[in-house]
Amino acid sequence: MTQPIIELKHVTKRYGTNTILKNVDLTLEPGTFYTLLGPSGCGKTTILRIIAGFSDATEGDVLFAGKRLNKVPANQRNINTVFQEYALFPHMTVAENVAFGLTLKKMPKAEIAERVAKALKLVQLADYGDRDISALSGGQQQRIAIARAIVMQPKVLLLDEPLSALDAKLRREMQYELRDLQQRLGITFLFVTHDQEEALAMSDEIFVMNQGEVLQSGTPEDIYDEPINHFVADFIGESNILQGKMLGDFQVAFGGHEFECSDAGIPAGEPVEIVIRPEDLNLTTPEEAKLTVTIDTQLFRGNYYEIAATDNLGNDWQIHSVNPAEDGENVGITFRPQDLHVMRFGEKEAEFDARLETYEETEDETIDET
Repeated sequence: MTQPIIELKHVTKRYGTNTILKNVDLTLEPGTFYTLLGPSGCGKTTILRIIAGFSDATEGDVLFAGKRLNKVPANQRNINTVFQEYALFPHMTVAENVAFGLTLKKMPKAEIAERVAKALKLVQLADYGDRDISALSGGQQQRIAIARAIVMQPKVLLLDEPLSALDAKLRREMQYELRDLQQRLGITFLFVTHDQEEALAMSDEIFVMNQGEVLQSGTPEDIYDEPINHFVADFIGESNILQGKMLGDFQVAFGGHEFECSDAGIPAGEPVEIVIRPEDLNLTTPEEAKLTVTIDTQLFRGNYYEIAATDNLGNDWQIHSVNPAEDGENVGITFRPQDLHVMRFGEKEAEFDARLETYEETEDETIDET
């Protein structure tokens, strides 16, 4: 089994009586693109600072390849950081900026030149070495900041919202470039963002944070399709979240009706929340519907219509449809059992994973028997 490159074990960070991180556990494998995702103030940047050595944990340990890092100075860790503010030196050329860390280490000039040229080529700015920083666009400056970090050949690269200052089009382009760069370098990236679409597009694994805690971790597909609680479901993408009651394994009630679902292991009669993504709802006639709603408003989003509707119990619904509807019209909606995701109140990630694993094993045994 591959040894993790970074581990946080029971890390807590306090400033006086203010607790920023609460008993955080993280495991980062080599060569993987990770993202810390959450709202401002949730502790994402604090984790980066603790890993980088710019801040100490109040409690807990930070391990690098199995060795405790807690007292190791930042300049002795094989970890580099790209900040939200690129902090480039305006009086230096592009090449001098990229070479800065190597120059401090007093490396031979020939080796510095070779590594700088390679780093600039990796960020597709091979011919920019002699240019002034002030002559570069925002996107180019962002690439130089990355080149300055990777020229040090770190095992881990930390990126603290490095795309936030870019316009939407350039930001999307840089998402592709960063993802491609990480795969070519084969090193571990830990990326911080509050942008859900950015996290889903770029990551191998996402850690969703709120109020100093990691609420859920998993692949983008896991996080999107199987949110563990109301916060994750509401924060990641768009969701219809309704109050309901579990009737038994694979049976749930909400909106005044009973439905088949794909969740199990929850006691019958327990109050639950049901998540349905807007793109999983299909419009149909009231006669063919599982539920009927009244169209309130709709917006054309280019490749779909974003429709707001209300059912007869007063529940709000959001529907993404390729077909328009008429305001005030009564329509039907349909969905599949696998489009419903049932969430328990207060369930922790370990409990959720154990419940899911139990029923996956039960399904496997049933298949084997048949």
